[in-house]
Parts: sequence; C-alpha cells; structure tokens
Amino acid sequence: MKKKQSSLADRIPPKAWLAISLIAALIVWTILSVLPTTSRSFPNAIVTIQQIKVMLDRGVLLTDIASSLISVSMGYILGFVLALPMAILMAWYLPVRNVIQPWILFIRNIPPLAYVPLIVMTVGVGRKPQVVVITIATFLTMCITIYQGVVNIDDTLIRAARVLGAKDRDIFVRVIAPASLPFILTAVRLGASTALTTLIAAESTGAIAGLGMRIRSLNSNYEAKPMLLYIIIIGIIGISVEKLIKFAERKLTGWQEKREL
Repeated sequence: MKKKQSSLADRIPPKAWLAISLIAALIVWTILSVLPTTSRSFPNAIVTIQQIKVMLDRGVLLTDIASSLISVSMGYILGFVLALPMAILMAWYLPVRNVIQPWILFIRNIPPLAYVPLIVMTVGVGRKPQVVVITIATFLTMCITIYQGVVNIDDTLIRAARVLGAKDRDIFVRVIAPASLPFILTAVRLGASTALTTLIAAESTGAIAGLGMRIRSLNSNYEAKPMLLYIIIIGIIGISVEKLIKFAERKLTGWQEKREL
C-alpha cells in the first residue's frame, strides 16, 4: 500500500505539488479568517490583497520595500565580504581559529534585538544601524558555514598537491576554492535568509522607512490587515531570493548530487 502511494506521489509534477500547497495554504488561511479567536489577526486573502492599494495610497509601500532591500543588500554583501576571508583564515591558521571562533560562537547566541540599542548608540539612527545589525548576523551565519566547508576538505587532496610542488596560492586556487564552492553557495543562501529574518530587529529602532519598521508601526496601531500584507511581502522576497541563489548553485555545482529540502 505504501509503495502505491509513493509511486503516485512521484508521478505528480513539482508544479502540481506547488499548486496543491498553495490551495492548502489558502484553505488554512480562510479557516483562520473566520474563526472568532483568529479572525482579527488573519483577515481573509481578498481583504489582505486590497491593502496593497491602501498602502500605495498612503505613499509608503514602495518606499518601504526599497528601503529594506537597500539595507538588506548592503548588510548582506558586507557580511559576505567579511565572512569569506575570516572563514578561510580560521580554517588554515590555528591561532586565528582559537582566538576568533569563541567570539563568533558567543555573539551568535545573542538575539540581534538585544544589541540593536548599543549599535544605535554607537553609530546613530537611520540606515547605518540597520546595515551594521544585518552585517553582523549574516557574517556569523556565513562565516561558520564556509569555515565548516574549508576545514573539512580532504587532507589527501592538499598533501597530494604539495607533493606535486604546488604552493599555497596554487593549493587555494586549484584545491580549496573548488572544493569549498558548494559550502560557499550554501552560506550565501543561508546568509540571505538570515538577512531577511534580521530585518525586523534591524529596523526596530531609528528607522524612518522599511518593511520591518512599518510592521512595528502597524502593530502599535493594531492594523492587522496591512501588517499581514507586509509579512507576506517579506516571505515572497525571501522565496524569490532563495530561488535565484539555488538556480545559481545548480549552474555552478551541477556535478554535485543534491536533494532539495
């Protein structure tokens, strides 16, 4: 019986499963929108979509999206630029690893919302604290992921390259970089997700625009309808970015066998 169910599921194309998933989500959403205990927090899909025009009329929707994308992009890029060399240094040089790794593990366990006030006091209000918070969060995620990839490269490959007379630069270019590429791309994907999930904390203090700032403002005014719209927008942006990164990942590491989650 289980084999028949499995084979039937295998014959359903991915796009059909996506449609089934969306329909199921709409059914759950509709149920939540009519239940007395959740109807206020989960307005139905039609009402939520109508909030696009409401927020456009207020003149804030496009500004909020643009502001958040700028902050996320800047923090994300800075986080990657800092994480890549640091991860390689940690993997190659034991003193660097012994000094830096405890710092990373310590800060990684602190919620970004906890140190946002300190960053605001240090760099002021506006976009700077948002970029700094997102940079820290993405750096921690990507550094650990890339480090795990580099440090777990098969030593046999490195020793073989040295026997053949390869210098450190050649080993890095011809052995370390190709072997680490899947982990780097995984770090890029996880970093993008971290950047978006940190957005609310990053825009919690001193922001004048942004998706996270607007959600906090709408929550203060108990405006559930546009707030739900903004939450959905963040999710759509996140899925779109992840799909783009996975597409690039497949193109660059097509030789590696993978199973999608």
